[in-house]
Amino acid sequence: MVLLQRIGIMGGTFDPIHFGHLVAAEWVRFEFALDKVIFVPAGNPPHKAGREITGAEHRYRMVEMAIKDNPYFDVSPVEKERGGKSYTIDTIAYFKSVYNGAEIFFIMGADSLLTFNTWKNIDQLIDMCRFVVVTRPGYVIEPDFWEKSGLPPIAKEKIKFIEIPGMDISSSEIRKRIKQNKPIKYLLPRELEEYIYEHRLYQEAK
Repeated sequence: MVLLQRIGIMGGTFDPIHFGHLVAAEWVRFEFALDKVIFVPAGNPPHKAGREITGAEHRYRMVEMAIKDNPYFDVSPVEKERGGKSYTIDTIAYFKSVYNGAEIFFIMGADSLLTFNTWKNIDQLIDMCRFVVVTRPGYVIEPDFWEKSGLPPIAKEKIKFIEIPGMDISSSEIRKRIKQNKPIKYLLPRELEEYIYEHRLYQEAK
């Protein structure tokens, strides 16, 4: 059943989601004329092995609260309900089946691009959708990046870049500030700030 033609998928741990994520999603939505951006909180991300991650239900609920006022945003439980490791190729395959015929855009941070060649079935994944890499102002791709990246040649055509101001906000910095009893006001929606303190998230060393 085809409802929408250009779908953005924004995957991530979202531990917690913050204004940087929201601004990036909205700018990409506008610049690439997306009909919808679907946030997909990771269930069990393989690249986060070794760090304890907040429970999927808490992270999913925070995304729900953060996006509720934007009619172009949605959230999917597909990764937290799937079980096992959360691989992007499985998630993209799922959305291609749900939105049959739609053009899929996967939104990712510049830091993810550095390890992109290690993602599961990367050649097949790059064939399945387009990718939008969100960068900070002044971010520069080295001239020899594509030759050294280990990515298939088609990657250069399938990956687009967009500069987003204010992308210095990070989930890790928010977690760190909470543990140090420092304020996190204006880094994320107020409702999320209240939720975090109500449920005592990030207050214990992990």
